Amino acid sequence: MPPISKLKEKLNARQQLRRPTGLRFAMADTIGQLNPQQWDAVAEGQSWFFSRDYLQMLESAPPSCLTPRYGLISDGHGPVAAVVMQWVVLEPERMRPMNGEQPVKGKRARFKKLLNKAAADSGAAIIGKLSERVLVCGNLLSYGMHAVAISAEVSPDAVWPAVAELLYRVRRADKLVGEAGFVMIKDVTERETQAVGVLKGLSYRSVETEPNMVLDLLPGWKNHDGYLASLASKYRSSVRKQILEPLSAAGLTLRTFEPAASLAPRMHGLYLQVHENAGFRPFTLHADYFAAFSRAAGGKVRHKGLFGQDGKLLGFIVTLLDGETAVAYHIGFDREASASHPLYLGLLHASIGDAIEMGAKSLSLGRTALEPKARLGAKPQRMEVWMRHRQPVLNQLALRLLGLVPHEDAPARNPFKGGET
Repeated sequence: MPPISKLKEKLNARQQLRRPTGLRFAMADTIGQLNPQQWDAVAEGQSWFFSRDYLQMLESAPPSCLTPRYGLISDGHGPVAAVVMQWVVLEPERMRPMNGEQPVKGKRARFKKLLNKAAADSGAAIIGKLSERVLVCGNLLSYGMHAVAISAEVSPDAVWPAVAELLYRVRRADKLVGEAGFVMIKDVTERETQAVGVLKGLSYRSVETEPNMVLDLLPGWKNHDGYLASLASKYRSSVRKQILEPLSAAGLTLRTFEPAASLAPRMHGLYLQVHENAGFRPFTLHADYFAAFSRAAGGKVRHKGLFGQDGKLLGFIVTLLDGETAVAYHIGFDREASASHPLYLGLLHASIGDAIEMGAKSLSLGRTALEPKARLGAKPQRMEVWMRHRQPVLNQLALRLLGLVPHEDAPARNPFKGGET
């Protein structure tokens, strides 16, 4: 048992965390309500996902089920952090149930058994809460730490307790709209883990998610051909014979396009074909989203499409340049056509080519389809979400369940010359 002095230290640290930080807070429903100079002072040089151009675009074409909130945290000298938040309504129909549609084994089978048991007793209340309102610190439309931008002049360790205070204030201020049980900090990477760890004293706990797959782009690659040339022969041959040649033989053409009004309905329809097949889809993009996104991003974004011989768009991928990282951001394809043509893999390769030509040093490919992305040469970037429930008893039980949520591990692959696996 720890000595009494150690217990007192932990108790004092916990009590200190639960006191007001003494910093100043500004909360807003729209980004336009906050002081633009103060927001930009913190967001400048950070991810484009913190920019007012992007956030205003998202408000103009809002995804369903998401409601934005924003916060500025300041000390006596000025702003020290800009915080992006989203209220999300996790509707049951947007979470595919574990109903035996596919066989489940190992961790998944264990989790299904525990979830079914929880539904029969006190855990049922938690599951009900998970189907309602959650306050997300971050952006459900992106991968990575797009929750909190911190000024370079302050220590992150001093800011995160203030972030927790801001989340508490926002949750309490919005209580008239509806009660929220869970607060979630999304996509904490290894870079932020130590600073965020202070929130354990406020009963936040981490849950590892599927990793973000990231492909490092070498300086010697000038285009997609340069990337292909770096692959080991069996991988290069596989790309050509199983992806590039079949697409060409089918008469499909890969080209850059703009999301003009004539293409907008088709793009949205292809996006929906992929989106509605996902097991977890907390939001749905607005039909006008792609055109609005293109206008906001300008030269930072490329749209690459696969077109049939009749000129019909069969698939597309959106690649965004965010600083030195490119993001294979949105994808959509005709699921019927994909049964006979490798549309998905062809689009991933198109994004690699665009990322190289845009001058990126890495390409973020997201969480899904870990095996094919590993075969491209992408490596896993570990990510966590940090969560807490407002009710202490439910918090403990919920976090134990969430800790058992199964997630895929990225396979080890090295497709490049000299290191193939």
